[in-house]
Amino acid sequence: MAHTIRPLLEMWSRDPARHSPVEDLQGLVSGCVISALGLYLLGSVGLLTGGIAGLAFLLRYVTDWKFGILFFLLNLPFYYLAYRRLGLAFCVKTFFAIALTSVLTDLQPRLVTLEWIHPAWATVLGGLLLGYGLLALYRHRASLGGIGILAVFLQERFGWRAGLVQLAFDLTIMGLAFLVAPPDIVLYSVAGAAVLNLFVAINHRSDRYIAQR
Repeated sequence: MAHTIRPLLEMWSRDPARHSPVEDLQGLVSGCVISALGLYLLGSVGLLTGGIAGLAFLLRYVTDWKFGILFFLLNLPFYYLAYRRLGLAFCVKTFFAIALTSVLTDLQPRLVTLEWIHPAWATVLGGLLLGYGLLALYRHRASLGGIGILAVFLQERFGWRAGLVQLAFDLTIMGLAFLVAPPDIVLYSVAGAAVLNLFVAINHRSDRYIAQR
């Protein structure tokens, strides 16, 4: 019995400042699943989001490409920053998170049927779900790439809140959205970006959550 129980116990790290591989895997997968659902809710009513995901949404509206493919490709240039500034482990986990979220987001219409949702409620739910997903990824030393990588780097280097850094970039994306989307959709999208990034800014602090590796 002891030989059976011991391997199970070792799945969890005994060091509070370090995650075990199993803990990292569940954190990354759950973060991706929640993020993909948040992106689906936003996209189901034509809303946008910020960062690279927002840029992918914009390009999806003017091209025939799927969101998942655009999201994955647009993130490729940021892997160099992830590798050079935040380490190989962060880069590998972020690559995994982006790939899984891209696939899950494109699969959502086959897994979930949503007949109707008010844009305001999609704004709140989508923003909160993305916030929870990003928080899970950040706490396991990963992100959804792009601006998220830059935001985590700036928080660790200069102490700038990752959520507020990302909000500044998101507002820029929303400004560009006025060129391709109706004003009401853009305004709902701005509200969603605010919900997302304020949630991350309030809840993600490296000095509060000690498991950083």
